[in-house]
Amino acid sequence: MELQRTVGFKFRVQHTLLRSFATFAERHGDRHIEVTRVLEWATLAPSPQQRRNRLVTVRRFALVIAAEDLRHQVPSAEALGRNLLKRRIPHIYTPDEISALLQAAARLKPSDTIRPLMYETLFGLLATTGMRISEALALRLEDVTADGLVIRQTKFQKSRLLPLHDTTRDALDKYLLARRRLGTLNSMLFVSAMGAPPAYSTVIAVFLRLARSLGLRGEPGQTGPRIHDLRHTFAVRSLEQCQPDHHAVGRHIVALSTYLGHAHVTDTYWYLQATPILLRQIAAAGEALHQGAVT
Repeated sequence: MELQRTVGFKFRVQHTLLRSFATFAERHGDRHIEVTRVLEWATLAPSPQQRRNRLVTVRRFALVIAAEDLRHQVPSAEALGRNLLKRRIPHIYTPDEISALLQAAARLKPSDTIRPLMYETLFGLLATTGMRISEALALRLEDVTADGLVIRQTKFQKSRLLPLHDTTRDALDKYLLARRRLGTLNSMLFVSAMGAPPAYSTVIAVFLRLARSLGLRGEPGQTGPRIHDLRHTFAVRSLEQCQPDHHAVGRHIVALSTYLGHAHVTDTYWYLQATPILLRQIAAAGEALHQGAVT
């Protein structure tokens, strides 16, 4: 675990899983990893994906320590079946949907507190920057600079600067006026009426309630647009506005990948989704290539 952290991985979930497995194995008197015990523990998870995550996590650990002690058994990566990763199709929000979401946030109660403005600004910032929700909730007042937002030590211990559009900066400055009047000693950018930063689970709950009130999602338990889809939407809308030239697109993707804080450009591709505008651009590029207008 320490090795993984020294190379930049947070390794929080894996840490929890490995400790859980170790406790389970020791309870049965095991001194070495046994395949049957790994499978027994992995199948206690409630879903196929979670069961596979358990298996893969222990398997990677077993590969390391089996190199020093062959008495440790290494389970097959397909011991629970082949991994069929299904990419959940993201919801690409329309401008009207985002506007409705922000208006609904601005109507939250109590209206005489910072709460409605805080959620309106938070959701607006996610939509206009594509940052991760965890990054937004970790922002401090000193991270708001004249050049943009400083996102510190996120995935792979990378920091980056996010320049902001003038309209985004104006909205953020409006929130900052109310935030500074709150008088709390807490230095977090986003705080509740009590002066403390909102928990991740609380933000998600508020988002889901607003999305249902707008008809974007069905009843609890039904799938629908997620708060993370705002990040997908930012990536897609950004690409839509790029000049439909393969050189320009190449440069744009590199810049977009950096802005989103990705370690590899392939991570950015994961966030892209076909839209009518992009499909028209692809069709036009294909037609130009077929006619010999593009080399």
